[in-house]
Formats: sequence, structure tokens, C-alpha cells
Amino acid sequence: MQCFIGIDLGSTTTKAILMDEQKNVLGHGITNSRSNYDTAAAVSKQEAHIDSRFTLLRRELNQLAEMEGRIDSFLSDLERNFRREQFLEQLQDLEQTCEQFVKGPRFQGLETGVKAAIGEIFKRIRIQARVLFAAGTARKSDFFRDLAGSLYLAIAEEVCKDAGLPFDVVVSVYDKAILEVENRPPGQDLRGKISRGLDHQLQESGDSDIAHKHVQEAVDRTMDLELEETYVIGTGYGRVRLPFSKEHIRSEILCHGLGAHIMYNGTRTVLDIGGQDTKAIQVDPDGIVQNFQMNDRCAAGCGRYLGYIADEMKIGLHELGPMALRAKKTVRINSTCTVFAGAELRDRLALGEDRSDILAGLHRSIILRAMSIIARSGGITDQFTFTGGVAKNEAAVKALQALVEENYGKVTININPDSIYTGALGASTFAYRAVMEH
Repeated sequence: MQCFIGIDLGSTTTKAILMDEQKNVLGHGITNSRSNYDTAAAVSKQEAHIDSRFTLLRRELNQLAEMEGRIDSFLSDLERNFRREQFLEQLQDLEQTCEQFVKGPRFQGLETGVKAAIGEIFKRIRIQARVLFAAGTARKSDFFRDLAGSLYLAIAEEVCKDAGLPFDVVVSVYDKAILEVENRPPGQDLRGKISRGLDHQLQESGDSDIAHKHVQEAVDRTMDLELEETYVIGTGYGRVRLPFSKEHIRSEILCHGLGAHIMYNGTRTVLDIGGQDTKAIQVDPDGIVQNFQMNDRCAAGCGRYLGYIADEMKIGLHELGPMALRAKKTVRINSTCTVFAGAELRDRLALGEDRSDILAGLHRSIILRAMSIIARSGGITDQFTFTGGVAKNEAAVKALQALVEENYGKVTININPDSIYTGALGASTFAYRAVMEH
């Protein structure tokens, strides 16, 4: 099967989409962007391949009478078991890498104790993994670094206390090791991990031998199908670092404009608020860019700004929106400059302002900055599509809806659940066109 891949290397996350010969999106992939952009591109592409295999497996299972009415739950359990296998594989790599870093003057007299502590920490993490990937358990992140890091730090504190070891020494080992591990793509044995996950799942389900045999055959047919990487296009903030020749690179403006058009073909204005920049794009009825404006000099009013605010308030980035929605009033914020954000935040708190009210003001300030960029690009024309990671923030969406209606009247605002993949979707479409419409 010919496949067409788009990779959007953003400043915080790298996304990939794999498209088939009929322009159907088979799979999505996402990972943390790294200093090693080649690895980020490879991991996101690998994740898109994994997702594609599950899409193809769904098609196979649709042909099995015994799977009727069970496919969604079956695939959800299978992917959960697969992710556990993937997590445990990377965890083993992380443990071995940690052990390699236990050396040097800092560990003089502590080497034996630190190695024993690391062994105990990873033993407990493996036990926790059973709960982490149990049915019905919600995970705050799908990224290995986030999951492993939160477990390591929580367990290490207890282990170090019991062993009488310096906590900062054990943490320093992890900090060094994770940088190496996250810059190594997970193992390529996709068939093996899916098969092990399937065996575990079928043992739990108690299905008949015949059903087991039919499902295993469906998995084998799925894995035997060759997914040929016919053409790959790269885009995004770090596109100049992607391992592609110039003809395989497109600007993020073109890709976001086209991606938004494909998601909603009535789109005429696109706003993308990513981690590092904000883009306002005007497109014609065919998704061709007519005009655009962007702030590319700093991260003011972008995802990284929100991340900095979350760090200052010692809460998760995902908690900002819900907290802002609880505001009883909107505090006026004078600056969205990341450099001065912490100082203004602390000043507002010192004045007795409620955290929710401050956050409501911060979100409104961010959207006001975006509205200014939109105005310079030509304003808003119906339909309007909001993309990027910030489009998942409910408070940002609420502020945007209010300001759009206030300035432009009733306008259709489109927000796709997969909006973070808009650039990758545009890139994969360019890859498709390069071959199929040449």
C-alpha cells in the first residue's frame, strides 16, 4: 500500500499523519519535540505507523462475526496492553542507562547504595505500571518521559529516605539518563508487542479457541500488509532541521492553511496558536493561502507562555483552562511578555486577586494579542477555524468566541478534536499530491 506522510515539527510537540492512496488518514502520531529533531520526526512517524496498524486491524475485525458489537472495547484493550509492553521496554532501557551513570566523584562511597536504590525504584515502577495501564485507568499523559518521570520522582523520595541516600544524587542520575533514552526511538518490534498484548488480552477475555485463532489471523494479515513510505513532507517550526531535502519541505503557513481547509472546506480564516508562535491565515475556497501574519519574535501569548504560567502556579498545563473558567471576574493583564509574566502574576496574587480571576485575564490577554494578528492579516471571514494546542484550552476558546462575536458578529467557529494535527494533515496532503496528482 502506498502511504503519504506529513510531519509537523513544532517547538513543543512533533506530529505526523499517515495517509493512504484514497486520501484517507490511517494514523496519527505525536511526541515531545526534542533537541534532536531527527529523533522527534522518527518517533512521531513511528507512532503514526502504529496508529495505522490499529486502523487496519479494525477493518479486518469488522469482517469477523464473533467480534460484532465488541470491536471498540477490544481495540481499546489491545492498544492499552500494547502501550504497557512499549512502556516496559523503554523502562528497561531507562534502568540500564541509569546504572551506567552511577560513577564519578559524586558517587564515591555511594555507588553500591545508589545502584541498589535504582533497582528498587524500577522494581516498584513496574508494579505501578500494572495499575497505570489497567482497564479504566485515566493517564495524564501518553509520553514516556512524563509517565516515567512522575513515578520515578515519587518512588525515589521514599526509597532514598529509607536507605539514607541523598535524594538529589538519585534524581541527577535520572535527569542524565532520560535525555539519552528519549532521544532513542522505541524498539521497532511492533508485531511482537502487539502479539504479546493480544495474548495477555485473550487470556483475560476467556474467548474460545476459534475466536482466538480468528483474531490472531486478523492481526497477522494486518501486520503482513506493507506500508510503503511513498512520499514524506516536513513542515513546522523546526522544519529546517528535518532530515529531508528541500523539495520535501513546505512552509507551516501553507500546511496549516491547507490542513484547515481539508478539515472544514468552508474555512476562510485560520488562527493557529502553537507553542512558539501565533499564525493568522487567510485562504481561498481551494485552501490556497491569500495572506497571513504571525508573531515569530517571541513566545508571548503562545503555548510556552501558558506553560510558564502553569509552572509559576505549580499546576499542570491542562489545569489552566478549567481554573480560569471558574473566574467571577476578569482581571486586566497589562503584558503577555513571558519574561515579565511571573512578576505580574506574583504582584496580582500579592494584591489579593483570586487565581481564577487572574487566569481569566491572562487568557483574554492572549486572545486579544491573537485578534490583533488576525486583524493585520485581513480580519475574520466566515468560516473561521481555530487550530493548535491552545485550541484545546476551554478558557482560550471561550475568550475567542466572545471577542470574535464582539468584533465580527456571528461567525462559524470550527475547532476539530484533532486540530493539533492540522499542519501534519496539510503536509501529508502535499505529499499525496506530489505523487498522485503530479
